[in-house]
Amino acid sequence: MTICNAIHISGGTRLPRRTEPLSLRPTRALAAILTAIAALFLSLLPLRPVHAAPTPGEVRSGTLLLKGDGEVGTDATRLGIDVELTVSGPTIRARVTQIFRNPTQDFVEATYVYPLPEGAAVDTLKMLVGDRVIVGDIKEREQARVIYEQARQNGQKAALTEQQRPNVFTNAVANIGPGETVLVQIEYQEPVHQKGDEFSLRVPLVVGPRYHPAPLVQSVDLRPDGGGWGAASTDPVPDRDRISPPVLDPAGHAPVNPTQVTVRLQAGFPLGEVKSHHHPVKVESPDHGTRVIRLAEGPVPADRDFELSWKAAAEQAPSVGLFREHVGSADYLLAFVTPPSVQQAEQKPLPREVIFVIDNSGSMGGTSIVQAKASLTYALGRLQPNDRFNVIRFDHTMDVLFPAAVPADTEHLDRAKSFVEALRAAGGTEMVPAMQAALTDRSTDADTVRQVVFLTDGAIGNEQQLFDTIAAMRGRSRVFMVGIGSAPNTFLMTRAAELGRGSFTHIGSVDQVEERMRALFGRLENPVITGLSAKFSEARADITPAAIPDLYRGEPLVLAARLDRLQGSVEIKGRIGDRPWQVSLPLAHAAEGKGLSKLWARRMVTDAEIARTLRKISPAEADAGILKLALEHQLVTRLTSLVAVDKTPSRPAGEPLKLAELPINLPAGWEFAKLFGERQRSLPVPALPQLQPGERRADAAASRVQAAALTPAVATAAPAPGTVILPKTATDAELKMIAGSILLALGVLLFAFNRRRTFAQ
Repeated sequence: MTICNAIHISGGTRLPRRTEPLSLRPTRALAAILTAIAALFLSLLPLRPVHAAPTPGEVRSGTLLLKGDGEVGTDATRLGIDVELTVSGPTIRARVTQIFRNPTQDFVEATYVYPLPEGAAVDTLKMLVGDRVIVGDIKEREQARVIYEQARQNGQKAALTEQQRPNVFTNAVANIGPGETVLVQIEYQEPVHQKGDEFSLRVPLVVGPRYHPAPLVQSVDLRPDGGGWGAASTDPVPDRDRISPPVLDPAGHAPVNPTQVTVRLQAGFPLGEVKSHHHPVKVESPDHGTRVIRLAEGPVPADRDFELSWKAAAEQAPSVGLFREHVGSADYLLAFVTPPSVQQAEQKPLPREVIFVIDNSGSMGGTSIVQAKASLTYALGRLQPNDRFNVIRFDHTMDVLFPAAVPADTEHLDRAKSFVEALRAAGGTEMVPAMQAALTDRSTDADTVRQVVFLTDGAIGNEQQLFDTIAAMRGRSRVFMVGIGSAPNTFLMTRAAELGRGSFTHIGSVDQVEERMRALFGRLENPVITGLSAKFSEARADITPAAIPDLYRGEPLVLAARLDRLQGSVEIKGRIGDRPWQVSLPLAHAAEGKGLSKLWARRMVTDAEIARTLRKISPAEADAGILKLALEHQLVTRLTSLVAVDKTPSRPAGEPLKLAELPINLPAGWEFAKLFGERQRSLPVPALPQLQPGERRADAAASRVQAAALTPAVATAAPAPGTVILPKTATDAELKMIAGSILLALGVLLFAFNRRRTFAQ
């Protein structure tokens, strides 16, 4: 309500009403009318909500903020993501375009945290500004950061792509001008995944919030020039800020980051079923050997992984694949071999000790805990009478159901199922103590097969501590990771399974529980292919993986190699149960492949990281090998980054630059309150414009995005809780001028009225 001060009129004594001249009455009436009109104008001036600026701690609740010079201000916008994948036989080439628009009147630096497949070989960065395309270069990480910061300070547009984890990357884009749109495009190479007769790809679309545990160890840095003094670091996740973007609460915000996905599938063999597991899709067949897959309902929120699988037509599934690529002076080879399934019904299965571990922390709230409990209940029902088992549950605390592994009889199984059914999701994710408990082996029976089945979403930031635990304590145990939920940490799952000489299974919905747990137990209950080796008859070869792992039923052996010449054959040997097995592949029959050199280099980087964890090489040796590979093959790693700089400055000297920390969606099925608690709702982020179906490439999208940049977005939102309503100030100038004119006229009339009254006396 607007309050107007009373107007006191000075002058002589008021005339009695009976002596007031009749000529003055219309003047007083007009004055009263004008006063009423002025009051009405003032009372009807539009009101708008003014929100108190959120504190830095409230940023985590999901408000996208522009920050600069210590102030917190305007919302910023990110338009969307376009993912285009081309499957060519055994390899996938992906192009990811991120479209940024700055709707504010300030120059902005935008930062965004996003996921990629853990095996992605990222090798290309392009920045599209207007009609200019700036191509990025691979540099050592610190050098790339220096180049980016210098361009940022100089007012030049620049983009920087950094790896925070093998499956978590960040893009920073500096000096986006008012109303401008910038496209940032990255490309990567990845192998097709195969299990049994099914081939698949996975595109992660959101980084799940990570739990960062309290430190377990202290690292000390004694500086040579410090006179014996130094600093102690106690943070097990020193880069937590770089992998913890703001998360939107779905209860108070519309989904953001609309994503379009298109797959062009050329498998190289006659195709049967093509299936999307979590998104409705349309499948087109432009020719006999090609399928084009698009999202059926257009762009979707980036809140769950996109998973696509395909099978060969009946009885035409390949069991062997051999591909080659010539780059520079070397030949690169990629081999897929699926060993035959050998039934050993006459052999009594070995007794097993199975330790089940289930994560019931807060990130497992919602549908994830339902999937995990259903999976574990199914697994308990698959145990055999001669098996022994135990169950461990953990959040930030831990419970072990039995003091030691117990027989899988009815009494113990019923007790275990009741224990599992009573679990609820809450608390932190202290995964390392649970893994330590699971790997603690007190059995003296050498004939028992010991297996650890670990069910979790992997939402932690201290992955390396878990890897170190497995490497140190694995002994004779084999670790099988079961990833739960819509956006699991697949890097943690695959690396933990590799270090634990097991396998990784993902369950993304309740509908997949029985099918995928049945497949997992098919691997657990059948003989492994052990003692694998590969030998080239004539060529000298650098083979990866360096230590060929054991295989389980339905799993292919995947080898990559760099050869000095493409001659002779490669002979692969191993044992299936108690039987010898071998196969020979003639190199001359290898088909042409694409991007094999990138896949080989990326896998060699992984080998170096694993060798470092297993302490087979020193950290310095690992870093030297990784850096050499990354620079030679132009790959983003933890030691190298891609940086692109526009030579022309766009931000005038002295013009401030604000930071936009772009938010992400909460993964589908997760519960915000389980992770962050109840929080005051922030100002809702307006819904983002969607990409149009069929517009996938950056060059095709450029004209549309530029046109959209010229159209101001209008968003209306109801006042958020805690909003203070105040009249507008320094706005609506025309209404103010009208009100001022009325008051001015009123003043003139009152002046004339006083003059007439004086004369009348």
